[in-house]
Amino acid sequence: MQERRIKKSAAIYTPLILMLYDWWVLGISNRFAWKCPTRSVLLPFFCRHVSVRHMDVGVGTGFYLANAKLKSGTEVTLLDLNRNSLHAAQARIRHMHPQSIQHDIMMPLPVGHRVFDSISLFYLLHCLPGNFSEKENVVINIKRQLSPDGVLFGATILGEDANHNRFGKKLMALYNRKGIFGNQSDTMQGLRAMLERNFRNVDIRQHGKVALFTARDAAVRYSHSK
Repeated sequence: MQERRIKKSAAIYTPLILMLYDWWVLGISNRFAWKCPTRSVLLPFFCRHVSVRHMDVGVGTGFYLANAKLKSGTEVTLLDLNRNSLHAAQARIRHMHPQSIQHDIMMPLPVGHRVFDSISLFYLLHCLPGNFSEKENVVINIKRQLSPDGVLFGATILGEDANHNRFGKKLMALYNRKGIFGNQSDTMQGLRAMLERNFRNVDIRQHGKVALFTARDAAVRYSHSK
């Protein structure tokens, strides 16, 4: 059941929707519904934490990577369930020669022994069905691929307890009804609890209706040996 809901959420990103994504999601919605502007809040947050060995999970259109002014030689891996999103992001940052992986993040990552110094989750968690306990497999799978000093960072739109404005409430109701979002019960407390079960060093702050988080030092270190 959860797998079907995840696929339904990912399926919304058709080539047409992706053409409108930056304007509607990163422009209109972030500014007026979620009160967390892309250029002044989300992009600087991304730039502060992205590293030279980076994996982007839930790639959207590749906006953040394309605008982050990454260092020469940065290795980028894109991971998403939706092939259209992968193609859009890969085309946008083709000069970085990214590796693309089509995969369900709820399952262990198919990257073998590779580790990353940073992994980003921007606007992915609120698209997954269930509460944060049900979404926890995402974090469990990701922390296995972080280097010892690596950081998981991201942003997610909070649920009904965030006191959304009228515009936000309408979008929340519509997106949750259609299965695009699954965040009605997502709270700061639930996000913190999930991250602290998996990492020793967690920092979360709220800007508007969006939680921005970093997590370091996995509470359980997984072996990459067979």
